[in-house]
Amino acid sequence: MPDEATRALFAELGTSLGLSRPAAQCFAAIWRAAQAPCADDLVLRAGISRSNVSTALKELRGWGLISIARVPGDRREYFVAPADPWALIRQVLAERQRRVLAPALDRLRDLQAAGAGPEITELADALQAMAEWQERLSQLDPADLAALVSGTAPAEAESGAGEHKKKKKKSRKS
Repeated sequence: MPDEATRALFAELGTSLGLSRPAAQCFAAIWRAAQAPCADDLVLRAGISRSNVSTALKELRGWGLISIARVPGDRREYFVAPADPWALIRQVLAERQRRVLAPALDRLRDLQAAGAGPEITELADALQAMAEWQERLSQLDPADLAALVSGTAPAEAESGAGEHKKKKKKSRKS
């Protein structure tokens, strides 16, 4: 069944990116929904308990992957996710930077300060370069990120990764 296969794929992909399995399953249900689901809808669609749904929604909001939509006259919260896959990838990059790379770099710098060998300094420098690159990618506009990854990005997007430069106007002489 395609829905079951999609749920399984998102669960595996989500856990490899650092999300919990229930959060990944809820995200799949939210992202693929024609109309924004409420928590009760997610219990049915994701096939997980109400408490797991609540915890998963909190996790997804913490990652910036979903937002709350309200319907006038309805007290329930409905959940939406960006439809653009590149916006999602950009957000995941930003969160992986914040949750994984930055803490690892802090620990390496602590080891370095404690007098660890030159190999720790080299590893810290390499990880710092990787973290800076990932940070630049996470700040790109989704369309620019897509163009960069596909190899069709303008040169300034590749080098500056989001830094937009203003062009000087040429003066006209009459």
